Amino acid sequence: MLFPPADGYNSRRGRHLRRDGPQTNQPHQLHTKPTGISMRELERDLPPTSALASVAIVGAGRLGLALAGALGHAGYGVVGPLGRGADPRDVDVVLLCVPDKQIAAAARCLSAGPLIGHCSGATGLAALAPHEAFSLHPLMTVTTRGARFQGAGAAIAGTTERSLAMARELAAGLGLRAIEIAERDRVAYHAAASIASNFLVTLEAAAERVASTAGVDRALLAPLVRATVENWATLGPERALTGPAARGDGETVARQRAEVAARAPELLELFDALADATRALALGRGRTDPTEVLA
Repeated sequence: MLFPPADGYNSRRGRHLRRDGPQTNQPHQLHTKPTGISMRELERDLPPTSALASVAIVGAGRLGLALAGALGHAGYGVVGPLGRGADPRDVDVVLLCVPDKQIAAAARCLSAGPLIGHCSGATGLAALAPHEAFSLHPLMTVTTRGARFQGAGAAIAGTTERSLAMARELAAGLGLRAIEIAERDRVAYHAAASIASNFLVTLEAAAERVASTAGVDRALLAPLVRATVENWATLGPERALTGPAARGDGETVARQRAEVAARAPELLELFDALADATRALALGRGRTDPTEVLA
């Protein structure tokens, strides 16, 4: 499910949210998401659980909004998203969805008591000291339209067994597949994520730029991109690789290069780097004849 931004969405019903109803002395209320679906209706689809934590989201950007909606859907009591500098009380968990450079400052605003988590892929847990802390980084792109967390990966870490268990629980509640990432590996992990997602968009923007000079728009390139990514995911890079550079067809690559130089010269350096890397990948498959035409 795509969880759209939940503008100010607040589904908290006391410190804990239970399948058999709220455990507070407050009058019973049905809280609804912007879709109009009541939390009671959503709870019928939840797995059995004794009590789910109440979670305050600090940071009302794209990720904070998407996580508020997704965690509320999963049955957690959600407070927020709140503005930066907030110090929510009477919650089990505070989840910071703020830029990396602001994590430490946001953590200093928080009172002791709740578990404190952040959602950065590259930042370690020292930024949350002295709190009992964890990190939960969904390995998923989040746009203004929201995000689909179900089935994606998530990097987690914790300063204690309890905080690590909470990171794992929240990941499971979101439908994420959690993996522990060591402190020394965090930046490399995040670099891989940037290459896989951010740089891919940059690459496709370059393809779109060259295609536009031939009257071809993005919609015609999109099926090719989707099929290529699916082939890479299913077959691996070596077997998914096709095209003239992979076949060792240097003449065609040279003609392509000449057209890129004429029509989009600002992309020539990128084209050369990619052509070299593609040839190296093709040769790395163990083929003895670099001019072999692949099926």
